[in-house]
Amino acid sequence: MYSIEEHRQRRAQFYGAIPNFWADLYGAEYALFDYYTLTAREVEQIRTTTDRIGHLYRKTAKLLRQLPVETLRLLGFHPDTLPFLRASTLPAETVIARADLVYVDGTFKLIELNTDTPTFIRETFDINEQIAFFLRMASPNEGAVKNVTEAVRHAVWQSYRLLHCDGEPYVVFTSHEDHMEDRETVRYLQRISGMEAAYVPLHELYVVAEDVPLSGGGVLRRGLYDAEGRRIDVLYRQTYPLEHLVEDRSADGTKVGVQLLELWKEREVALINPLSAFLLQSKAVQALIWGLYEEGNPFFTKEERQWIAEHFLPTYLDEEYFLTKRTMYVQKPAFGREGDTVVIKNGNGEPVAVDSQQTYKDETPVYQQYVPLPETVVKTVNGYETVKLLHTCFLINGKAVGIGLRAGGIITNNLSYYLPVMMKG
Repeated sequence: MYSIEEHRQRRAQFYGAIPNFWADLYGAEYALFDYYTLTAREVEQIRTTTDRIGHLYRKTAKLLRQLPVETLRLLGFHPDTLPFLRASTLPAETVIARADLVYVDGTFKLIELNTDTPTFIRETFDINEQIAFFLRMASPNEGAVKNVTEAVRHAVWQSYRLLHCDGEPYVVFTSHEDHMEDRETVRYLQRISGMEAAYVPLHELYVVAEDVPLSGGGVLRRGLYDAEGRRIDVLYRQTYPLEHLVEDRSADGTKVGVQLLELWKEREVALINPLSAFLLQSKAVQALIWGLYEEGNPFFTKEERQWIAEHFLPTYLDEEYFLTKRTMYVQKPAFGREGDTVVIKNGNGEPVAVDSQQTYKDETPVYQQYVPLPETVVKTVNGYETVKLLHTCFLINGKAVGIGLRAGGIITNNLSYYLPVMMKG
């Protein structure tokens, strides 16, 4: 017989033994002490779908770099980012990306691809393995952490070589220090990299935009520095979005975020994820891909168009299609995260569900066909609860690996649960 009190105790005992993990967030349960099982076929479907999506986005990146500035603005890119979007610095467009998927009629479809600063990393590659071991069950992510380790290390060294420097790089992992999920996600990546690297919170970084002559002779070189005055070679900014960085200003109003991008462009510092990841982050890229597919554009091959038909949802930069067909759809910001500012509308354009946070209401809106998320029942500290499932899968250096599940309401947001995922034998 299921006992809530016993369940609470077992959950507290398990997660309490894991240091620096955010099992509870915002004063509420986040990590469930429960699991959902996938079949081997479903796991393979998710990976295949994500690999195909990654291929389509990588191909589209080449097209995006050829688009005029006016078109990039229509896709939602901040004016201050435009001078930096056409550069490609690493073999992979993005080191760590995450696809959010919905299971519909026997296949998986893309809701969005988070290419720039995806989180949910430690849950997928670390916590999921710990709970699988504890429950003596099989995980679809067994051994997958080595892919992340290798990707991080390779990205750091490849980025450093582009700076044409000698010796060992000074590598810094950074985040907002007061946000536990961001901080510990970044520190987890730092640990598994196995590299000599430092963690420096964002507020301790500063930019020197021009060479500064020193009173005792010599020059303070332009670059990015930590609080101790050490010049940084590689900055790993896994949880700090580029659209936030370009808004960063010093106390006197100087655009220090843009200055940092200038330093990156001139190879005075390396940034990971690189700016090519940001180029693919706009949800309007989905509208571009769907539009090319719908018009039968030869940019995509016959096979690629089949993939788009199977794995993409109709996505546009206006509402006309959905209002004409009088069908439900989702309005979301081109640059938004964790369900923030998402609105679900009926066929008349009237809201039926609105996320409580509206941080990105001034962003370019994107409109996508609504499809209901599948449901399941989970154990929580307050009893059984019916939840909707969002499947996720990472692209690590372009390879699909690392499957996860979020469980929540009609809009998956930062209050949705983390639900461990296992495999049926």
